[in-house]
Amino acid sequence: MTMKRMTRVLNLAAALLLFLAYQASAQTPDSLREKIQQIISARNATVGVSIVSGNGKDTLSFNGDRRFPMQSVFKFHIALAALSQVDAGKLSLAQKIKIGKKDLLPGLHSPLREKYPNGATLPLAEIIHYTVSHSDNVGCDALLRLLGGPQGVESYFSGKGFRDLSIKINEEVMQNDWDLQFQNWTTPKAATKVLEAFYRNKGKLLSPESHSLVWKEMRENETGKKRLKGLLPRGTVVAHKTGSSGANKATGITAAVNDIGIVFLPNGEYFFISVFVSDSKEDPETNEKIIADISKAAWGFFNTEG
Repeated sequence: MTMKRMTRVLNLAAALLLFLAYQASAQTPDSLREKIQQIISARNATVGVSIVSGNGKDTLSFNGDRRFPMQSVFKFHIALAALSQVDAGKLSLAQKIKIGKKDLLPGLHSPLREKYPNGATLPLAEIIHYTVSHSDNVGCDALLRLLGGPQGVESYFSGKGFRDLSIKINEEVMQNDWDLQFQNWTTPKAATKVLEAFYRNKGKLLSPESHSLVWKEMRENETGKKRLKGLLPRGTVVAHKTGSSGANKATGITAAVNDIGIVFLPNGEYFFISVFVSDSKEDPETNEKIIADISKAAWGFFNTEG
């Protein structure tokens, strides 16, 4: 081999090594952190993020220990608490729950009210469906009454060893007083821990039957299509629960645009992700895009199939 050809081979080998080194560094948690930091820094909002890989080895958070208003994210927690009572034999999915006309408050988001404008007596399973999949506020408050109020749900989670979450008020109270929504809060890390306990440690919270019911409702969630799912490939499975405050009429500031969930990859692996957007001066579309951009960055990081 001539010296000129040897030099060329060495140069190619060196270039290949540099390329491989770059590829390796591009798939580190630090690279994902940098991408998310760029997304967050470009927006006039406070953003909380917690991401955990399915095997628990890769973790990342921004404002992970900060308190964020939950809004309807807490309906996921309420469903878990209700189904734990079913598993204990204290409630039944078939038992009938009466929702009177007086419970159909006009200011609350409620597809259930639209279907039953005069009230109805419904099985518990249907109320859970509306509460989780459609983020129904009337159904939510019906479940809370059944569970002894918001404190009953909070006590359930504290009894299971969960910390850094507070559930103090129902939807009726929360929607009628802007300032009170902050009494229902969680940290991004705490939200992800509940997701992990629900999905990875299936026996810790619910029976297999109850787990399957919540999983189905979260996977078929009709809300927040432009959030965690917004920029992911068509057909990506995302089981999630959203929460939204709307903007304050006096200040224009949005207190909560949230989405927490489990995102699945083409190879069957998955990751947990919780994103909370608060104190935002951005418009509704931008608030949702913050979540979508972060979810897309995480999906790209964990997707090993390219």
